[in-house]
Amino acid sequence: MFGFGKGFMDVLMDRAADLNRQEARKIVFADTDDFVLQACAIIQKRRIARPMILADSAVLHEHFRRLGIKNLDDDNIIDYLLEDNQEQLKGFANEYLEMRKKDGKMMSFDQALEQMKAPHYYGAMLVHKGMAHGMISGAKSKTKPYFPVFEIIKTAPDVKRTSGVFIMVDRSEKNAYFFADCAMNISPSADVLAEIGLLTANTCSSLGVTPKVAMLSFSTRDSAKHESIERVKLAIAMIRRKNPELIIDGEIQVDAALVPEVADRKCEGSPLKGEANVLIFPDLNAGNISYKLVERLGGFRAVGPILQGLRKPVNDLSRGCDAEDIAEVAAITVLQSSQQPAMAEAKSIIGGLKSDDAVDFGIEEHDELDHQQPEHEEGEDPVKAGFVSAGRMKPEDRDAAFDRLPSNIRKIIEDDRKSPKKEEFRLKAEPVSPQQDQPSPAPKDDAGSTGSDTERDVADHDFVNVWKERSKKDAEKRAQKFGS
Repeated sequence: MFGFGKGFMDVLMDRAADLNRQEARKIVFADTDDFVLQACAIIQKRRIARPMILADSAVLHEHFRRLGIKNLDDDNIIDYLLEDNQEQLKGFANEYLEMRKKDGKMMSFDQALEQMKAPHYYGAMLVHKGMAHGMISGAKSKTKPYFPVFEIIKTAPDVKRTSGVFIMVDRSEKNAYFFADCAMNISPSADVLAEIGLLTANTCSSLGVTPKVAMLSFSTRDSAKHESIERVKLAIAMIRRKNPELIIDGEIQVDAALVPEVADRKCEGSPLKGEANVLIFPDLNAGNISYKLVERLGGFRAVGPILQGLRKPVNDLSRGCDAEDIAEVAAITVLQSSQQPAMAEAKSIIGGLKSDDAVDFGIEEHDELDHQQPEHEEGEDPVKAGFVSAGRMKPEDRDAAFDRLPSNIRKIIEDDRKSPKKEEFRLKAEPVSPQQDQPSPAPKDDAGSTGSDTERDVADHDFVNVWKERSKKDAEKRAQKFGS
């Protein structure tokens, strides 16, 4: 696919080494497992970066001797809990405390200091302050980087959600595919799916590969009908408005995306021509299952997950990884560090795709669960629907953008606008007094709800009274039983 004389990951590791020669790159490691230390030795030997390990110096030297590692020394160790480092640690804790206050989260200084003593939090602060170029952690559950990433590093400007891409390398080591999102967003909405597609295409191109993006589904060109398919279609429309030059197709089944003969039969004229190298999955179930199937049954190697959309590079470790895998992730982290000026201007990549926009255009937003990912703070006014790159969209501009949508997307929106909205019920703050005249409950409809908020309040009030009465009787029985 790539025509390299060397393997794809070897090329990336050589590029990282070139960058390291031009400007020394420091990559922080928050884990001290044997395979992590062996990876650090590989990174040092191949001059990919200078690994910085957060741990007790005496303990690490003992591990180096036991593992036969001779090319790591004190220059690769940050013994950050030493007494001499307490002032810096307290300074980091104060800065972290202020960050949490700005996010509306209150905590004491002692709590902030205790948090900063965790290696992945301290490492994230080193990256945030520019004292290291990136961090890799997550060999154990307790060092997974998600919380420090979202509390300290945060997402790049205009990026709503971080996503995770795996680079799947085949047995020849010369072909690679980019699978996303396989790590973060459980059930992405259309705008989040569009953002994942744009960020993954950018990751692909930043590593020297021309992205050919397939927005995957169980349907190809309207071969099936389902709400999940319409979500993919809307995401594609948003991507095409933002980056019309991107080679992309969908909704498309994976065989039509990857096999030219199948593409000719199922989607003649597809710009992918059965040669997709970026596969965007409709949800985390599909993505996570697929990369593991391809890895375990197809013989591919999975490099990652590589986190996308952050201000500065921090990457997770799969708990099934080995030393070579970690060295490859370190190379990608170095390459990501060279992309930071571009990520600081993330508007040029993803524009202003916002979840509110899908609702504004008549597409009902679905609840979205995130994998250990706090909600990102949004601006005061969303840019409408990703059809413009900045500023507010005027009503006439929004109508014009609507007219430019594909006909199938316009139909979805129009049908949704015509359909009656479900009434949202909520309990009133003050219960109805039992002394008041209460109307008899109205018959329930097919959905099982009564006809008015008042009747629902009456029913809730009666339920509470019954529950209180039973609780009182239970307490009396216990008192009699135990003689109190």
